[in-house]
Amino acid sequence: MNRTARILAIGAAVLALIACGQKKENKMLVLYYSQTGGTESVAKEIASLLDAPAEAIAAVNPYDGDFNATIGRCLQEREAGVLPEIQPIKVDLSQYDVIFLGYPVWFGTYAPPVAKLLEEIDLSGKKVVPFCTFGSGGLDSSSRDLKAKQPDAEILDGYGVRAARLAAAPREIERFLKAGGFIEGDAEIMEEFPEPHAVTDEESALFDAAVNGYPMLNAKAIAVASRPHPDGTEYLFTAKDQPREQRADMPPAKDLKVYVLVEEGCAPVFTQVIR
Repeated sequence: MNRTARILAIGAAVLALIACGQKKENKMLVLYYSQTGGTESVAKEIASLLDAPAEAIAAVNPYDGDFNATIGRCLQEREAGVLPEIQPIKVDLSQYDVIFLGYPVWFGTYAPPVAKLLEEIDLSGKKVVPFCTFGSGGLDSSSRDLKAKQPDAEILDGYGVRAARLAAAPREIERFLKAGGFIEGDAEIMEEFPEPHAVTDEESALFDAAVNGYPMLNAKAIAVASRPHPDGTEYLFTAKDQPREQRADMPPAKDLKVYVLVEEGCAPVFTQVIR
């Protein structure tokens, strides 16, 4: 082997060693369905922070933006056991390792266009990060449904935000992505909640103020725990649904968990309900 060939061979070996020592960078995609623009705003924030492409899931026959019309159509489809047809997605999923999958929560789970997509694709071997917008909750229940539908995918912890709190989403999303190791930066470690105690009159009033005005939540706080939060103080209430004989539109009564956030100088707000 002449001198030039030896130099080239050594150079190739060095490059190979460097390549072997480098960590494989996951390719990430943001895939989402949004009806009124709320979930889209979350999707775009995630895509921007990740510097990742985003693609919307679109129904062939779009749902009307009116709440009652959407609920009526969704109920009819559920009773008939059908899902809406969707436009073919353009992206090649095989090119991505991590899929951020976004949706609004309807009837406790991902919206029907996402259910239709999950009928048509296979996410086996991929990491899937759910994110959603909701009226009161549904991240936990929709994540369980996602795991059941795509059992060979790795469903990671997700992010959810109430539609009424979209203004808080950008800072929460940044924390979420740092905590998951998707973007660089120090993640703020949250303490575990301590053991709950029976609510005081003051804590009961705080709970009532947080849920006041939300028509689908009629509950009484019975126990609570609290912990420091980057934006103030976070409370985890255990609450008991109140009798609802005259509210047939509400979910069946049972105990539930309600997260409440109190920022300094602000009124308390509930951030999520887990039924």
